[in-house]
Amino acid sequence: MRNATHNAAELLKRQPREPPTISHRLPVRPASASEPCAATQWIQNRHRSFRPRIGIVLGSGLGDLAQAIEQPTRIAYREIPGFPEPKVPGHSGQLVLGLLEGAQVAVLQGRCHLYEGWSLEESLRPLRTVLELGIELLILSNASGGINPRFHSGQVVAIDSHINWLFQSTNSPNRHDSSASILMRHGRTYDARWLAKAQETAEELGFALPCATYLATLGPNYETRAEYRAFGRLGADIVGMSTVPESILAMQLGTPVLAFSVVTNVANPDIPTATEHNDVLAWSSLARSRLEPLVSRIASKYFSTTNRNH
Repeated sequence: MRNATHNAAELLKRQPREPPTISHRLPVRPASASEPCAATQWIQNRHRSFRPRIGIVLGSGLGDLAQAIEQPTRIAYREIPGFPEPKVPGHSGQLVLGLLEGAQVAVLQGRCHLYEGWSLEESLRPLRTVLELGIELLILSNASGGINPRFHSGQVVAIDSHINWLFQSTNSPNRHDSSASILMRHGRTYDARWLAKAQETAEELGFALPCATYLATLGPNYETRAEYRAFGRLGADIVGMSTVPESILAMQLGTPVLAFSVVTNVANPDIPTATEHNDVLAWSSLARSRLEPLVSRIASKYFSTTNRNH
């Protein structure tokens, strides 16, 4: 056995090494997609005077925030060309166009996850459509499991960094466009200026908005105790199954991102516990009392037509 191992090692040494394969993980559009997608054109043709300034994605259990939208136009995903339909409870699958505190907004009430069987390009199509409508700020929300013991269930935190464990690539960039780099690192995925404004707004509402590093996994299973320990050692504060591709796409297209997460359960790796999706929905519902006023105040303070101090 020792000789066989030695011979194999010698053989590997003699073989020429191929250059390492580098795979991009940014949601790059296919070369043929220089024009707005069919869904964007479909919406623009039906709502020509609507120009949203804010895009909002509502995650697990947070869909009821869409009830705060005034003069709403609700469009089921199934009616929009190319839109996938969510299959997970708590994600109703509606695009809501309307006003939030006087600001025009486009709200995605529910998202499609990779673990449902969608490709990354398919799952991002609703968000890409909202981004192509010309929004000035993207607000993401999700429900997450707590890793850092300083957090507690029902707490709202702001994501200021992430760890991408989704291991997904999308379509290759345009091979004929030498400027389309597949290797990109931006200084900040989550906009520091908007994060500071959000924290200031939270203080005005009477609560603190701590920052967290979000780790995204493919799912759909919740994490084991060993995984919680490992993720904590990697530097993650919270863990979930979404948001990271959305934030990367927005960053790539030049739209600033604010991302909020509702901590639904804080794991204790030393005590076996069970987590059900209904528990996640319940904690998310309780967090509405903070998240809804926070998003509404940001819209009023920085985007309302009667308040131009943005």
